[in-house]
Amino acid sequence: MRILGIDPGYATVGFGVVEYDGYKFTPVRYGAIKTSPNMEFCMRLKTVYDDTEELLRCYNPDFMSIEKLFFNTNHKTAIDVSQARGVILVAAANAGIPVYEYTPLQVKQSVVGYGRAEKLQVTEMVRQILSLNEIPRPDDAADALAIAICHGHSKRMNN
Repeated sequence: MRILGIDPGYATVGFGVVEYDGYKFTPVRYGAIKTSPNMEFCMRLKTVYDDTEELLRCYNPDFMSIEKLFFNTNHKTAIDVSQARGVILVAAANAGIPVYEYTPLQVKQSVVGYGRAEKLQVTEMVRQILSLNEIPRPDDAADALAIAICHGHSKRMNN
C-alpha cells in the first residue's frame, strides 16, 4: 500500500510518501510544501491546496494520513492551521483518497512505542524504520513520515 502522510500547516506542510507491504516501509518521497509569509493568506491556502493536489496526482496514494490538531495556547495559529488542514482534506476528497487522522500521542506510540516520546526519539525511529542514512529534513517531513508509518501500523493491526 502507498501512504501519504501529512503534517499540516500553512507556512510549511510536511509530506512523506511511503510504500508498506505489511512488513517493511520503503520511502518514496518526502519534503515540505512551503509558502511565503509575504503572500496573502488566501494565496498561501491556494498554494497548499494546489501542491497537495499535485502530490496526490504524482504519487497516487491508497491512503492519506494526517495529524489531528491539538492547540492549547495560540488560537490564531490554530485557526490558520485548521484552514490549511481543511484545504488538504478537500484535495484528498476530490481525489477520492481515504483520509485517516491520528493524534500526536498515537503517532509517537506507533513509531516509538511510547506516547510521550521526545521529538528526537521519533525522528531517529523514522530514520531507522525507513533505513535512511540521516534523519529526514525538514522536521515537518520527518513528522509526516511518522504519520504515514503510524497509518501503516494501524492498517496492519486492523486487518
